[in-house]
Order: sequence, then structure tokens, then C-alpha cells
Amino acid sequence: MSRSTSSSKVTMSTATADGTQNPNPPPPTSLDLWSQIVAEENQDYGNQIDVVFRRRKPRNDPNNANSMVSDDIPRRPSRVSFADPNKRISWKRSLSTRGRISIAVGASMVYQPELKKDKRKGKPPAIPKGKNVKAPNFDKERLYFQEVDAFELMEESPSPKKVGTWIVGNNMEEVPLPSLCSRLERWLHSRRLNPRCGPSSRLSKILDTPTMNLEVRMRSLDQSGLSNSQLSNLKSGESNRSLNNASLIESEGCEDVEAGLKKLSLTSTTSSIYDDHNNPFSVLLEICGQSAPSMLQDLFSRYSGSETVVKVGEGTYGEAFKVGNCVCKIVPFDGDLRVNGEIQKKSEELLEEVLLSKTLNQLRGNDGVSNNNLCRTFIESKEFRVCQGLYDEVLVRAWEDWDHKHNSENDHPNEFPEQQCYMVFVQQHGGKDLEGFVLLNFDEARTLLVQVAAGLAVAESAYEFEHRDLHWGNILVSRSDDSATLQFTLDGKNLLVETYGLMISIIDFTLSRMNTGDSILYLDLSADPDLFKGPKGDKQSETYRKMKEVTEDWWEGSFPKTNVLWLVYLVDILLTKKTFERTSKDERDLRSLKKRLDKYNSAKEAVFDPFFTDLFVESNPMA
Repeated sequence: MSRSTSSSKVTMSTATADGTQNPNPPPPTSLDLWSQIVAEENQDYGNQIDVVFRRRKPRNDPNNANSMVSDDIPRRPSRVSFADPNKRISWKRSLSTRGRISIAVGASMVYQPELKKDKRKGKPPAIPKGKNVKAPNFDKERLYFQEVDAFELMEESPSPKKVGTWIVGNNMEEVPLPSLCSRLERWLHSRRLNPRCGPSSRLSKILDTPTMNLEVRMRSLDQSGLSNSQLSNLKSGESNRSLNNASLIESEGCEDVEAGLKKLSLTSTTSSIYDDHNNPFSVLLEICGQSAPSMLQDLFSRYSGSETVVKVGEGTYGEAFKVGNCVCKIVPFDGDLRVNGEIQKKSEELLEEVLLSKTLNQLRGNDGVSNNNLCRTFIESKEFRVCQGLYDEVLVRAWEDWDHKHNSENDHPNEFPEQQCYMVFVQQHGGKDLEGFVLLNFDEARTLLVQVAAGLAVAESAYEFEHRDLHWGNILVSRSDDSATLQFTLDGKNLLVETYGLMISIIDFTLSRMNTGDSILYLDLSADPDLFKGPKGDKQSETYRKMKEVTEDWWEGSFPKTNVLWLVYLVDILLTKKTFERTSKDERDLRSLKKRLDKYNSAKEAVFDPFFTDLFVESNPMA
């Protein structure tokens, strides 16, 4: 109501058309100051609106006929937007409202966008750099907090010590013993186990304490595969030596330990291979049932008889000779002379390979012991001998004949010195390697794959076995008409495999890995980086690199996927390197098998692939 009244007053007090004031103003007694102020503001506001909302005059554009307006047509007077003050127009109210708000906001707000706050925390003060500036040392603070933490932990939750007492303060750490003679080692070991033993104790009583190394040695003898008579002789000799040592010192009458130690001869005991049980060469001799190395001539004369010795193969580290129905692999070791450009193998490496071969022999079931995992895929090792001396004339002649026919890549054996030692593996004759063997048809290729896969699966289940070097030179193939099927026992289930007249033998366990139950036998391939630097695209070199990815260069662990990688390698060899009678469907089946093998994590999974299903006779491996 007040807005209407004030608007009418504004209209009454406006100027006339000629610009003069109204001659009849209202009397002073009825003057309303507030209405007058509002009227003046509305007057200015109305004038502004009149300018903004007046219709534009049409332009006289000579080029546009539509825009031309005839001068004869009279122009309409300009209309004021707010001529009728009593008429309330919605957009007038909203426009004025926006104007008031914009003015009010403009007086108290800043229109700049708000800057984002930095979420990053301040950087720590930089360490000064320079030649003479040293980094801050916090060793004192670290030692202080370590002492505090150790004291609090001991007070809150003390842990019992091996001695059987509760100790707070400095703890005595066990220092590893150096390589000493067995008597002194037994004495030091007994002092650790029995700290109450004073210096006046008799040395004979101390020597009665067995050492842990001796127990491990006895346990390794039990698993070495030696005969019962050999084991009993070795163990009795070991115990007799311990008793003799004790009685010897007891007869000396030495009451003081230090005096007894002075009477011990540290050099006299190292000559015995039984006392020097930290020497891998001595342990290797012991496992082979020898007290001293043999001569190569004596060994080969026992197996050759009237037959001639023929070289049948060679490798980077050794030679293979056929002697009668056996093959002898000769590997030089522990020498300074390089073998074919490579450093000779050490005794500990060959010791692990001998133990691997002996353990895999147990899968053949010849010892009569019942086993849930049996197979004959791995080559049978008949004997292991440590030899020393020069190559015999018969061996040199056989080597030169091979060199004349095949142009040998190995060094001539006459280069070895007279003191050179050799490890000789006497194994059954498994046939020809896959590289030189001729496959006839697709069935022979299939039985080759299934026999290798089944053998690896059995060894996986029994000993967590991984071959890790199963190239086509380490797979021997022979033809036999004796049996049409071959039996495998996997986790107590008998599997009969169709052989099609082929027998497969896996050899060379130098790089293999196995868990015997008491120890893990493996070769740390990270120490041989050149093994993984083969040419790109080569199937064998690529398989080594894939093994390194799977194991992450930790070769002690169990990674049965490595066996699957070598199965994939064999499929590639059959597709690209071997020629035999096959159809396009056979090749498609092999390629499909290769794709499916990538999904398996072990040979135990791969052996049940549909590719091998019809090769199992009278037994369903999937049941």
C-alpha cells in the first residue's frame, strides 16, 4: 500500500513536458519528506529505465529494402516502460530485486575464485651438501632406544634361554665354529651344550659327546643307497674311531682340558677321510664306497671285457663312452685347468648330483620297498666311481675316432694333468638322444610327450623334483618290442601308457632340484648369469629365461612350473625341429596342447590333459 502511494506522489511531482516545475505545489503543511525522497529516487530510476527500454529507431540502410521506413509514415511516440505506476509487472519486480541484491553483494564480497589449499606437507629441512659437510649421525640415539626397547621387552615378557636360566643384560651370541679337527670340534661343541663342565673334567668324557655333523653324516649314509654290509662297516669304523680317540686320551691321564688339547695333534687327524667330514671330496669318496680314487683303466676293464670302448656323446663338462651294455660319463672336477673353456665342477656339485641319481634310482622299485610313486623314465645309475690319472689309451683312441667322424668341440683329453680327478657315472644304455633320433609318426611323438610328462609327475609327487635342463640332448630314445605298455604309479594309482615301441630315458641331473626329506639338493643358477644370455628366439635359451622369471632367481624353492616350461619346449621341438609323418590336424592338436600347457602349474596337472587321455590303457587317470 505504501509503494502505491509513493509511486503516485512521484508521478504528481514530475516535471512537465517543457521542463518547468508544476505551478501548483502542495501546501507546506502537508509535505511528506519520506515520500519526496522516494519520489526523487524513482524519478532518476524511471529516467534510466526510459533510456534502456525505449524502442530503437529503425536504421535507414540503403542496401536493405526491408529496413527502410518511409518518411511519410508518422513515427509513434516513445513509450515509457513504467507509465502506469499502478500496474505491477513481474519482470519489473524481479529486475529491481536483482539490482538490489547485486548492489548489496558487490559491497561486501570479493568475486575472485577461492584458491586451493596446498595439501602437501612441508618438506623436511634439506641436509647441507658439500665436501666438508657430514650427514647427521644418529647412532647414539639408535643405541639408546635399542637398549630401552630390549630392557622393556625383557621385563614384560622374558624368554627362556637355552642354558635354562633367565638372563637380563648382554646376551652371548653363538659364534660359528671354524673348520677344525674332529676332536677339537667335539670338545668345543660339548662345551656349548654343557657349560657346567669345568676345566678339570677329563677329556675322555668330553669326547663321548657326539657332534651334530656326525649324526648328519650317519643319516646321509643311510640314504646313500649302499649295501647293508658297507653301511655296517662304515658305521662300525666310525664308532670305533670315536672310542679309540677317547681311550687314547684317557690313557694319557690328562686331567686338565688345556693340557689334553696340547697333546692332540691337529695334523694327524686330517689324513683320515672319516674324521675330515667337512671335506666334500672325502664325503664323495665315502658315498661311492671308496677309500681312495681308482684308475680309469681299472674301471673300464671291468665293464668292457672283450668289447671295444666307443665314444657316444659329449657335453660341456664331460664325455660319454659306451662300454658293453653300459655308458660311462666322465666328468673332471676340482682341477685348475679349464674344461672346454669352463671352470671345472667342484666336489660339492658332483656330490649333489650323485645323491640325486641315487634317490631317483629308488623310483624304479628295485629295492623291493613299497612306494606310492614309481616309474622307469629316469636313467638307471649302476655305479659311481672317483678316478684319478691320465686317460687310458683305449679312451684316447675312442675320443679321436669320434673327433674324426663328428669334429668334436671339446678339448683333447691328453691336456689333463696326471693328478686330475674324474667322477664316473656308470649308467644303463638308454639309447640315442632325441636330437639325433628319427621319429616315424605322430603316435611316437605322442608317447614321447606322455612318458616324459608322466615321469616328471611321479618325481614331483615323490621328491618335489624339477629337472630344469630337459633339452633334447638329455632325453634318450630307444625302440623296444618287449612291452607295448609302460606302468607308472602316481600317488598310489597305476597308469598304463601306450609306448608304440618307444622307451624314453631322462638323463643329466646337474641343474636339477629335489627335496629328499632331510635336505634340499639344488644348484644355484644365479651364480651362472651366462646361462640366461643365450640368443633371442632360441627355444632352449628362452626356456632358461622363463625359468628365471618363474623362480624369481630363488633356485632353492619348489617351482614345478619349470617342468611345464620344458614340456612346452618339447612341443616346440616336435613342431619346428623334428620331421615325422603327421597331418594338419596333428599339428593343430600339438599347438592346442602348447596353449593349454601354459595354464598348468605342474607336470601332475599336465599329464591329465585331454591330449594324453587315449594313451592310457586299462586305467582312467581321471578317476
